[in-house]
Formats: sequence, structure tokens, C-alpha cells
Amino acid sequence: MLPELNDLKTFRDALTSAPAPDSAAVQGATERNGQLTKPPGALGRLEDLAIWYAGWRGNAQPQITAPQVIVFAGNHGVTAQGVSAFPPEVTLQMVMNFEHGGAAINQLAKSAGAKMDVHALDLEHPTADFTQSPAMTEAEVLRALQTGWQAVDPKADLLVVGEMGIGNTTPAAAIACALFGGDAADWTGRGTGVDDAGLANKTRVVTEGVALHATDDGLEVLRCLGGREIAAMAGAIAAARVIRIPVILDGFICSAAAACLAQMSPSALDHAVAGHQSAESAHGAVLEQIGKDPLLSLGLRLGEGSGAALAINILKSAVACHSGMATFAEAGVSDG
Repeated sequence: MLPELNDLKTFRDALTSAPAPDSAAVQGATERNGQLTKPPGALGRLEDLAIWYAGWRGNAQPQITAPQVIVFAGNHGVTAQGVSAFPPEVTLQMVMNFEHGGAAINQLAKSAGAKMDVHALDLEHPTADFTQSPAMTEAEVLRALQTGWQAVDPKADLLVVGEMGIGNTTPAAAIACALFGGDAADWTGRGTGVDDAGLANKTRVVTEGVALHATDDGLEVLRCLGGREIAAMAGAIAAARVIRIPVILDGFICSAAAACLAQMSPSALDHAVAGHQSAESAHGAVLEQIGKDPLLSLGLRLGEGSGAALAINILKSAVACHSGMATFAEAGVSDG
């Protein structure tokens, strides 16, 4: 059961004291995997995924029947710096598209049999321009975390979180730079397709923001350089960790949110796998930093949770093989 998230200390404490996977389920799933009608290791990474999933669900022979996709939307004051090829009004327009079932993520969630929810976070009041001040106050980041925390359905057995927010590859790049070091250019990509001049401007903005807010504390980085939808994703991922719901991470922005949690607790992302590596230039480097090997690499750069939603079916297939295949004894097949 999730505790009430009344302050930032509660959030930190819940994350650092979150439970481990069920060791008995891991052992049982490992033993079952060794008895299935296939050569050892023949299903490759699918076998590891099924055992990992079993441990988090506390069931050596699990099923996936109730995946949830949540899309969070937020607007960013830093777009006043000209970092995006699209205006902030597009965020609201896309939220309406999500709500009417017309976006790519709607189709991918439906294809994966997932329930989809959309949460727009105070779109009429963008975060502050992080080159001038912290993006959010403590109260604002807490409210965003609470939105994500409360959006997770406790009955879900798999979670995907996605985002919509014009300009949000800029805060994601700033978060990565603050957490992992290096030059802003190492982490800043073209996002929605800015030209060379736009990329140079975006890199300048990231440089200035990281210099102004000199911290590597995950929660402070999220507050000072992030956005409401990024914080909400972090809140949802953390809530899932506390109640042992496995998570499939999406692209660059989702991974930046997750990286803030990983800085706060080394085990914060043990319940998560990377759904894909996006075409955003620094996403692979962020995945390497948080120790996640992507399931897919299809050149996606849409956001919305699209790559992670696509990967739901991979995880479903892994679990279906693990739980549905016959053992050698059940099939009357010799294992020798």
C-alpha cells in the first residue's frame, strides 16, 4: 500500500526503503525455467525478463493481464528561449488528441491491451525558465510528484509512463548533464528537429541552466531543471517501485526522470527495464549511466510512452512462454 505523499522527505524515504523482489518467486521461476521444453537459454533474454518479472510480482508462474499506460503533460517556461521548433500551445492540442484516442500512443496502448490515462499538469502556468530561477518551487515539484504517485493503479501489473511537453528535451538534457557531468553538447539533441542554429541555442540554454543550479542531488536536479510532467513520471515510477509493479521505461525524457530516482537510491530502478533506445542522440548514454539495456531500437523519437508501450508485447511474450510452456515432465519429453 502506498503511503501518503505529504512532503519531499516522505518521497525520499519511501524510495530508499522500497522492498526488494520476492526471492522465493525468483527461485521458483528460475527452477521452472530450467524445466521448460526448450534447450537451456534458447529463449535468450526473454528468459531473464520472465524471471525478473516473476520476482517483482511475487509469483513464480505469473501472467500480465492489467498493464497501465499513463501520459503526463506539462509546459516549460524555458521555451521562451526558443529551444523548440513548435509552440507550447501544441501541448494542450496533443492532450486533447490523447483524450479523443487519436495519437500513436492510443493505438499502441490498445494493441498491447493496456489501460491508458492522461494527466495534464497546470498547462496554463508553465514552469519557470530554469536559466533564470529554479523551474519549480518545492511545493510545485511535490504536487507534480503527487500527481504521478496517485496516478498509478494499484491493480496494474505493469506500468508505462510517457510524456507530452513542448520543449521538454531541453530540461531532460539539463538533467542528464547535471547528474552525469560532461559538456552540455554531450547531452543536447535536436528534439523536435531544430536546425544547427537552434541546436547551438539549445546547448547554450542547457549550459546556463546547469551552471546556475549547481547540484547533483536527484530531487533538486528534478526541481531546478525539470518539468511538471517529468516530475510526475518520476513520482509514478517511484510509486510502482514501492508497490512492486514492474515498469517499462520510455525514451530520453522518461529516462532522465528515472535517472533522478537512481541518483537518490541505487535500487530505485531495479523494477524497471528500458523499452527502447530512441533516436534522440543522448538517450543511449543515459541508458548506459542507469544500467539499462534497451529491448528495442527502432529509431523512434515521438515520446508519449510509445516505445515502452510497444515493448509491452515483448514482456507479455516472455511471461507467456515462461508460464504457459509445458515442462519436460508435463509434456512427457526427455530432458536428457
